[in-house]
Amino acid sequence: MRALIAFIALAFGSFRASAQARPADSVKAAPAKPAPAAAKAAPAQAKDTSALSTKIAERRAAGDNHLPDADRFTLGDRSVAANTTVDGPIAVARGNLDVYGTVNGDVVALDGDIHVHRGALVTGDAWAAGGSVVIDGGVIQGQKRVLAVSRPALPVARTHEPLGTWGSIKLVIGWFAILTIIGMGVMVFAEANLDGVVIALERGFARSFWIGLTGQVVMLPGLLVLVVALAITVLGVLLIPFAIVAYVIAAAGLVTLGFLAVARLTGGGLTSDRGTTSPRGVHLRALIMGLIGYLGLWMIAALFTWNPVIAATMRALAVAITWVAATVGLGAALTSRAGTQRPGVGSGPGGHTDEFAWQTPTPVTGVAAATRRQVSSSR
Repeated sequence: MRALIAFIALAFGSFRASAQARPADSVKAAPAKPAPAAAKAAPAQAKDTSALSTKIAERRAAGDNHLPDADRFTLGDRSVAANTTVDGPIAVARGNLDVYGTVNGDVVALDGDIHVHRGALVTGDAWAAGGSVVIDGGVIQGQKRVLAVSRPALPVARTHEPLGTWGSIKLVIGWFAILTIIGMGVMVFAEANLDGVVIALERGFARSFWIGLTGQVVMLPGLLVLVVALAITVLGVLLIPFAIVAYVIAAAGLVTLGFLAVARLTGGGLTSDRGTTSPRGVHLRALIMGLIGYLGLWMIAALFTWNPVIAATMRALAVAITWVAATVGLGAALTSRAGTQRPGVGSGPGGHTDEFAWQTPTPVTGVAAATRRQVSSSR
């Protein structure tokens, strides 16, 4: 009987202990759900506070000592309601501060704007670092200051936009005006040189082309040889900059003179001499017509800028024709030595002899008698 009572008591005690243990387990398991969210929020907040403290330290090191401590800042937008009074400083970071009421103290915005609306009052200063201070009818009794936040400058690739139709047309007109003015100046001050280059073109077009092509090839090496030759002596070293400038000007002058001669020769084939009495007028009209002919290709390419295919084709054609004309002109300018030497012009063997060249003038009697050369003629 005692054994039976002991067994019943032991069973009842174990059942009671299990019944008391279940609520405890449920109580422990219940608050375990919100723990991960709180664990995530704490590091994020600490990270924001640390970043804000670093930012404030950088601004203070730059001289912005007015910034309050990080614990006085609130992240995000903030507003002071109308008809309310708040003691400052009021500081926001990464957001905007809208003031509708009264702030007794300073207002500070880091990486944000400060808006002081109508009816609002700020008794202290308004500081915006990395933003702006906007007064929309309100009053700021202290100073208003905007501080620019320096950010690392990123390299920006500069791209040149292609010229439009009107820009290309103006460029062609500008080149025509420049070449016309230069051509008129050459005809006034150096028409004989221009005539010499034209004569060289008429006597050998193909020869002028090959000589001009050779001149283009040796132009840069010739400049290098000139620089090396001048670098041998001390005085020559001092003259190198002037020699380079003079060389470039001479080369550009020869190319321009040759191109104008080609334009005049081409324009002479396109026009007639009717209506013009003076030779200079004929040459001027021929020059202008030649320039119109060569630059007309560039004008057509400019007019079709809106169509890339046609514009590229016409531009390639204009480049090719202009290059050939400039090459031939350069060759003629080199052959004639800038128009100072005209092939086939001047006396030579068998040339015309003055009829009175046999006479010998004397200072007293004028012309001394001498035996005149007899010209034999076969009859």
